Amino acid sequence: MKNRSITEYTDEELIRHEKKVQVLTIMLATSMIVLVFTFIVLMIKKGFNPVMIVPIGLFPLLVVNIINLKNLKKEKEKRGL
Repeated sequence: MKNRSITEYTDEELIRHEKKVQVLTIMLATSMIVLVFTFIVLMIKKGFNPVMIVPIGLFPLLVVNIINLKNLKKEKEKRGL
């Protein structure tokens, strides 16, 4: 599938894509918060484990999603939707 720029989306596609990205970003942020707290508790009880690096590895994905969501909102405002 060819990646299209945000400006090439129709109005309906833009709104639908924004909703999807927003839901996925919220889900990712929530799961990362749960992971961080879980790993803090595990680290206090059992010490360091290499698996505890997972939230750090997922953080760039969260940043990319937030930036993408902001760009979608800017395009939506630009079109007056």
